[in-house]
Amino acid sequence: MDKDDKINPNIDDVSPEVNNQGGAGESPSPAETKGSINQDNNKTITDNPNVSVVGSEDIPEEKAEDPKIKPEDIELESLNSSSEIEVPEKLIDQVIGQEHAVEVIRKAAIQRRHVMMIGTPGTGKSMLAKAMAELLPKEEMQDILVYPNSEDSNNPIIRSVKAGRGKEIVAAHKAEAKKRAQTRNTLIMILIFGIMGYAIITGQLLMGIIGAAFIFMALQYSRPKEEAMVPKLLVSNTPDSTAPYIDGTGSHAGALLGDVRHDPFQSGGLETPAHDRVEAGAIHKSNKGVLFVDEINTLTPHSQQNLLTALQEGEFSITGQSERSSGAMVKTEPVPCSFIMIAAGNLDAMEGMHPALRSRIRGYGYEVYMQDTMPDTPENQKKFITFVAQEVKNDGKIPPFDRSAIEEIMRDARRRSNRKGHLTLKLRDIGGLIRVSGDMARQDNSEITTAEHVLRAKEIAKSVEDQISDEYTRRSREYDLTIVEGTAVGRVNGLAVVGHDSGQVLPIMAEATPTQSATGNVIATGLLKEIAQESIKNVSAILKKFTGKDIRNMDIHIQFIGTYNGVEGDSASVSVATAVISAIENIPVRQDVAMTGSLSVRGNVLPIGGATYKIEAAAKAGIKTVIIPKSNLDDVLIEDRYRDMVEIIPVSTIEEVLEIALVPEKKEDFMEKLNKLANMKPSEFIESISGNIASSTGL
Repeated sequence: MDKDDKINPNIDDVSPEVNNQGGAGESPSPAETKGSINQDNNKTITDNPNVSVVGSEDIPEEKAEDPKIKPEDIELESLNSSSEIEVPEKLIDQVIGQEHAVEVIRKAAIQRRHVMMIGTPGTGKSMLAKAMAELLPKEEMQDILVYPNSEDSNNPIIRSVKAGRGKEIVAAHKAEAKKRAQTRNTLIMILIFGIMGYAIITGQLLMGIIGAAFIFMALQYSRPKEEAMVPKLLVSNTPDSTAPYIDGTGSHAGALLGDVRHDPFQSGGLETPAHDRVEAGAIHKSNKGVLFVDEINTLTPHSQQNLLTALQEGEFSITGQSERSSGAMVKTEPVPCSFIMIAAGNLDAMEGMHPALRSRIRGYGYEVYMQDTMPDTPENQKKFITFVAQEVKNDGKIPPFDRSAIEEIMRDARRRSNRKGHLTLKLRDIGGLIRVSGDMARQDNSEITTAEHVLRAKEIAKSVEDQISDEYTRRSREYDLTIVEGTAVGRVNGLAVVGHDSGQVLPIMAEATPTQSATGNVIATGLLKEIAQESIKNVSAILKKFTGKDIRNMDIHIQFIGTYNGVEGDSASVSVATAVISAIENIPVRQDVAMTGSLSVRGNVLPIGGATYKIEAAAKAGIKTVIIPKSNLDDVLIEDRYRDMVEIIPVSTIEEVLEIALVPEKKEDFMEKLNKLANMKPSEFIESISGNIASSTGL
């Protein structure tokens, strides 16, 4: 492109609407436009937005927006809409409930430290990583070029230049190569025309055509490839670009560390130049910026080791990383990759993480645990309301939320926290509910999202686990796997959590039989996992204490019905103990009662998780009464539609559970026996057991 053909960057800055004097397609210069006087009405056009322009007499002046409410000044009682709230501009100010993590990110950005964030998905790890890229001190960015190496084609040369210069250098090389190619093509055409002219003059046209074709093919095949000498731009930045943010989550080795593309033509003059097949990896593209890798433990040990090398050296050569690449034949000079590493993952991420890589992050950075709940204080409520406003604004397609909708979202946040006096920080899930609620409002052509839309969204946006639980409940009722009325010996309706936000009724059956071996056994089936198996062992102590019998001469069989995906946790301990005591004593259990709770070896009912979801599952199944640990009572935030369907009874001891669930013929005698056994001293209990054994053997 000639100098005179360069595009004037100021052309796009001239508004097409300001073209009153010229004809079609003509635009006055900025100097002529700014402050010019229209000759029809002598009104000056200025930069003041309050001054009318030509033809705007009938257009009303735009009404100034009301000042936004700052997050710290929010009062929910006087709030009309989320659109009234001022949303923070910086990403770091949009993160809520992670004060410790925010403080660490601010410090790490200033000092350019690495960070590892561990916690539940959806708590803001990727958002903090992006925020860190915004906070990094401004540096002079670089373009990275790869040049052919005339001495060793398999070792391309790496050069770094100022940001923006890379494109200019490549363009200049291409222009020069094109110019040389045109000159050579001109000479070839002159030679061919000369041969053809001579052949026509001498009358040997056929020989001339053959000779011209031969020479053309020979020159075409043997000509140097000008494009082979053109450098390739590996990493490109603009002069005003800020620190890059690259998400390398789930990248294979080539995408993360750089790769060399496969070349099907390895020789014969048809091969692609080695430097032209080199591709930059995420570590190179994040040079002077942030590289974020979530689920860090999913990277192979080899990739983690190479990542560690790149962290230590600040540069990493590009070579073939896969079977489909060019292998190790091509290896560039070291490529700059001075990036800040932000590794993230769940709690199990540390187990699969390379020890040296973690040591590097700990030694030169920070480790942060991400909170999944925050206290339900007035200050945090304001932050959560701001979060709703920023989600609406960031989506850009849903109407604002009114006060009732915000209150319903906050209620769901309390419910999802599974912890009394707390709000959930699994904000990705809450953000999904906000967007679906807004979609419901748009479907109704409503200008505002209300609580009704949120409630409809909850129903339509159920998790897969919740939908599976509903289907399982319907089928179990259809085939009498779940019984919700009458009584039965050795059968208890337990409760379990499916996924993170759904409950399920878990029928448990028990039977006691004479042992066929030297000592009795407790046999549990239902794909029980480690913690569940341990809880079954603890129940044996309760059985001895509350039956007054020696269970060494009996086998106790415990069956978990319909647990195709296994059972984990100890929240079924109360249910198991009740079922076994019922089987041993031959006392029926109420089937309109469901229960959940962990159990200590001394008979205390301990707190469990997911109380809200378990109660709702019982209500959906038609169960009338649910027994829960007393310490979980404040955690319960069930939906309004379930409140009148179920009675919740909090308990502290197994005696209270048995009194509610069991239906003996003589209840007073049974409860007297329970109280006597419960208050019996260990020495008295052992003596009683010994006496029972002696009487049964006739000694």
